[in-house]
Amino acid sequence: MAHRGVVAVLASASLLLSAACASEEGEPPRASGSPSPAASSPPPASPSPEPTADLPPAEGSVDVVSTLTEGLPSPWGLAVLPGGDLLVASRDEATVTLIDGKSGKKTHVGSVPGVAPSGEGGLLGLAVAPTFGADHLVYAYFTTESDNRIARMQYDESKPAGQQLGAPDTILRGIPKGSVHNGGRIAFGPDRMLYAGTGETGDTGLAQDRESLAGKILRMTPDGEPVHGNPEADSVVYSWGHRNVQGLAWDEQKRLWASEFGQDTWDELNLVEPGKNYGWPEAEGEQGERGYADPVAQWKTSEASPSGIAYAGGSVWMAGLRGERLWRVPLSGEPDEEPLAAPQAFLEGEYGRLRTVVAAGGDRLWLVTSATDGRGNPEPGDDRILLLKVT
Repeated sequence: MAHRGVVAVLASASLLLSAACASEEGEPPRASGSPSPAASSPPPASPSPEPTADLPPAEGSVDVVSTLTEGLPSPWGLAVLPGGDLLVASRDEATVTLIDGKSGKKTHVGSVPGVAPSGEGGLLGLAVAPTFGADHLVYAYFTTESDNRIARMQYDESKPAGQQLGAPDTILRGIPKGSVHNGGRIAFGPDRMLYAGTGETGDTGLAQDRESLAGKILRMTPDGEPVHGNPEADSVVYSWGHRNVQGLAWDEQKRLWASEFGQDTWDELNLVEPGKNYGWPEAEGEQGERGYADPVAQWKTSEASPSGIAYAGGSVWMAGLRGERLWRVPLSGEPDEEPLAAPQAFLEGEYGRLRTVVAAGGDRLWLVTSATDGRGNPEPGDDRILLLKVT
């Protein structure tokens, strides 16, 4: 694999001053089933955790075990099926593809109707219901002509290729959309509730507007309803003051972590708790300002522009778009979390922009590249899914 760091850094540097305020990634935008019951207890992020007994090493390692598949157009969301196969969403084509978890064989599952790709919007996050074995439901976050929304579809592998997705059943609509900052990551938490990261669409005031779904982390039942334990009983809003959340993951202590794009100065990794205000646009990075939660780790925007995150081996792993690298943040597990060591970068410039990282069990991660999203420099074979071994 050719190294591309120099080309990407020069390209990004030439656009930084003119575009950082416009786009989450520091570059100008491109042209363009069965319901589950609500939880009856507060979310798992609230209790103070006990420190973990087995701490990760201060320095880690990353080995690329294999390239599972290649030739994916604008891949964004990735969801792991119970048997180990993968579903990947194409942002711009609004399609879902099944990837055999061993051979890498690709099968077109279907298209999601109503998706209106434009700029940073399109078919974004995917999540598999915790009840998938019984209801075969797949959830998607996507941009339409009028909004961002979350819908669920039944996946029936017995049907012909291209016709295996049922009609979308919208569970939440009205998330503001924009040419930039659409958020898009969705994931089911340890409490079996659905979480979503949204962006403020470039309208910074929406992040502090408690009535808006923009610039928030949302928590809802699988039917899209508010959950007991949310800050307000009639709202799906879980936390606010976010610029553009595109990564969600939980550690062994069931604490929620989120990655967030900064504007000109600091990208963030936040430990998320219900009802907290994460500062945007009043605070970016570690400000120590009363009323705003500071990030646990931060990066210069040229070094990260983070998208997906995953937890494995006691560390949070964060995919960088503009930074073109995979970051490792080893956690202490203390209630007042401070990383055990400074964040460590891997794969810098080796695979271009990195979009999504997902735990693959044990010391393995799935990593999705993002060269074909209109901002990268595609090479033959892009985009790809890599299998990593990490410590």
